[in-house]
Order: sequence, then structure tokens, then C-alpha cells
Amino acid sequence: MYGTDIVTGSCYGIGSMVDPQKHSKAVQRRRYLLLDQRIVDRVENATLRVCQAEKDAGSPLLKEDKPWEVRYDNLYPNVRRDPSSGRYQCWYSPFIVDEATRSTPVADRSKTTYEPGRREMGVCYAESRDGITWTKPELGLVEFEGSKNNNLVARGPHGAGVYFDPRETEAARRYKMFYADCDGDGDISGAFSPDGKRWSEAVRFPEIEAEGDTHNNAMWVSSLGKYVGITRLWDHPAEQRLVARTESSDFVNWTKALEVMRADPRSPDSQPYSMPIFEHEGVFLGLVTIFHVPTDTVQTELAWSPDTVRWERIDAGSPVVALGPAGSPDSGCAYAAAPVFEDDEIRLYYGGSNGPHTSWRDGFLCLARLRPDRFAAFQPSSAGAPGLVVTHPVKVTSDDLRINADARGGQVRAGLFEAGGSAGLLSLDQAVPIRADVLSGPCRWREGSLRALVGKEVQLAFELQAARAFSFEFARARRGG
Repeated sequence: MYGTDIVTGSCYGIGSMVDPQKHSKAVQRRRYLLLDQRIVDRVENATLRVCQAEKDAGSPLLKEDKPWEVRYDNLYPNVRRDPSSGRYQCWYSPFIVDEATRSTPVADRSKTTYEPGRREMGVCYAESRDGITWTKPELGLVEFEGSKNNNLVARGPHGAGVYFDPRETEAARRYKMFYADCDGDGDISGAFSPDGKRWSEAVRFPEIEAEGDTHNNAMWVSSLGKYVGITRLWDHPAEQRLVARTESSDFVNWTKALEVMRADPRSPDSQPYSMPIFEHEGVFLGLVTIFHVPTDTVQTELAWSPDTVRWERIDAGSPVVALGPAGSPDSGCAYAAAPVFEDDEIRLYYGGSNGPHTSWRDGFLCLARLRPDRFAAFQPSSAGAPGLVVTHPVKVTSDDLRINADARGGQVRAGLFEAGGSAGLLSLDQAVPIRADVLSGPCRWREGSLRALVGKEVQLAFELQAARAFSFEFARARRGG
């Protein structure tokens, strides 16, 4: 069922989302993202808006500079930072065979339409000490044009998602690949690796029944006790791309893929193309790439889910990774990977290209950044008047309430009242305003404190005057200014 929610704005997915009015049990977690519909009870003059990532001045980080990197196309990058070594790893999927690109000189491309012809996708591996300067090691594993002196780890997988599984006890299966076999019968398939470089033979998953020519990706979801895979279906009569979901308890036997997202029926030409998913602070987020058919361009937007089954777009039409200006490395397309979380930032690596999706284009690995928790924020809907965000009951776990907010040029005040009641415990009028950009700003009051409320259930109210609020937490240790 399609739906629009007063908290998140125009958001289209499949299935009914959590009804805030039926939320009765107090929520308790380490940190609370305000984009989570389950947390917010009501809002007044406040709107949830996606935050646009800031692009790294050093981008692009990788380009098509090897004979087997004929066309990056969408790149479909997968990036992780190995906590044991600190080294960054990247798996990306260029077309290693593309007849049109290989046979058409750059000077002639403006005179002809791009027609792919025979193509073959591969999976390449790169690594970096800092996530900025990357190397493409000669792995000696996969033959290309008579030589293994390349960084290929596989030939044939289309739109491969690579996942490091920290709970896996069998060393040979620690890295998992989830992809479409577009050169064969089109089945979704998988493979396993001890190191992310040497991969097993393909394991077919025909029961998924998906046309996965997209960025397929999978992860373990502890709350479900299952792996969840994200791929693509098509509504061919409607000419619509659909995001689809499948699940498995062993990464071998999967369920049939079912639709979880399609275009807003009011904007059928803005279609979800791919959606790498991840979990952050108890919320599932999706970096959904939106293909705008009339302009033949792709940008990355944001979606959220309480359970990986029911998805809603947040602030549809507003990108978290926007397209760059004409002629830039990402002026035509931006396909984001699941993020890398650092202590002081969120890194969004993405495949960028300088031309339209179905035309001639050069591809690159690019980088954009967000500050911690800043995927989306509530802000006043109308200028001059304050906005108000009231939470559902939460348990006070310490005497230190902190907020992640940008109140430069404005202010944020916090108040508390009894869960399910109207009795004020710490009022907005007594709150000491926060008038700065803070990742973990302490909420204080001129009279009273949280000390007597520890262990109790309360509702929080955040008043926003020309300010944005991203998340809050009960914490004793400060995370930064």
C-alpha cells in the first residue's frame, strides 16, 4: 500500500509503516535518530529534510585507467574499513568488455549514439591506507586478454554486492558476494571468500526469481536472525523498475524476491534503480538511487525502514548525494555505496559519471561526507516561527541528555514531560538555549536536572528556532563539539 506520512513527507514504499499512535512501550537505545518514525509522536511546524553530503575536494579517487576498465558505468562500489588493519577495501564492477566503447574513439562519440553491443562485467579490487589514495594491486588471480597481471577478482558477476560477515565461523565464507549472472540465465547467485580476493565458484539462487541488473547487496540482520538481500524486479507493463527483497537463514536458500519499493505514482518517471542498505542506531537506511527517465540521470536519495520489509523514502526528490555541475565527474550519475562510519564523519563513496545513464560517459569513484548522524534533520517548516518535535516515551538512562543539532543563527531548547501525560518535568521555558553547531550538545535547565528522572519514562520536546535537529542521546561521555 502506498502512503504519505506527516512526519516524513512524501514517502513511497510497500507495506504499512509503524503507526505512531500505537506505539506504547517506551523505547530504549543508545542513540535516537529523529528520522525514525517510531520515535516521533507529533510535530508542529517542523519538516524532516534530507541532508546533502559535502563532496570531497580530492575526488575523483579512481578512474578508468586500466585496459580491463573499459567502462565504469554505474561502478556499484562496495567499501569497508578493516578494523584489524585499518586498511580500506573496495570492490567495484566495471564493464571489462564493452564493444561500443572499445571500438569508438572519444572524438567520434559525439557523432553517434551509444549502443552497448557485447558486454561483460567483472569485479575489481582496490585498497587504501586512508580511503583517499587507492592502489589497484596486481593479484594474479583472473585472466584478462592472456594475462593475470590485474586487480580482477571475478569475471561475469553483474552488480556484485560484497559483504564481510563478522559472525561467520567458517573462514572460507567470511566474505560473501551477492550478484546477478547476467551473462548466463539471469539468476541471482552468490560466492564466498576467505579474504575478499579468492572467490568460490558461483552458487545459484534461482528461487529468488529476480532480474537483478542493479547493485545487488545483502547483509545479516540480527533482529530477524536472517540475511536480507536487496535486488530488482520489473513491472514490465508499467515500464517500472522495482526494489525487491529476499531473505535467507544460511546465504544459500533464499525466498522469492518481493517488491518493497517503486516510484511514487505521481512521478512515475523517477524510478528506484538500486538500494544499498545498512543499519545505524537501530534504524535500517537505504541509499536509493533514483533514475530520472526524461533527463537520463541518476542521483542518490534516502529511505528508511524499521525492519527491512517496509520502506519509505525520506524527503523524496532531495538527494543525499547530488549531481555535480555540467562537465564534472558526477554530472550525470551518482550511485552511492553503503557508508563507512568513522568516529568523526560518515563517508559516502559513490560511482560518479560525467554523462547520462544510457549515453557515452566516463566513470569515477568519488567521495562525499556527512557529519555523524546527519542523514536527515527536522527544521521549522515556516520561517520566523519555531518548530516543535515531541517524542514517544523513552527511558532516561543517565542524567545527561545531549542533542546533535545545528543552531547557528538560531536556537534549540529541550523540555521533558510525563509519559502519556501533560505534567511538565523540565520546561522549555527553563531550558538553556543551545546556539551553536553541536554533535553532542548538553541540554541544561536554569532550574532542575535529570538526576531524579533516571530510570523513568518521559517524553521529550525539542523546540527549533531557525535550527535543525538530527539525533539525541542520554550519555555521560561527550562525543565532540
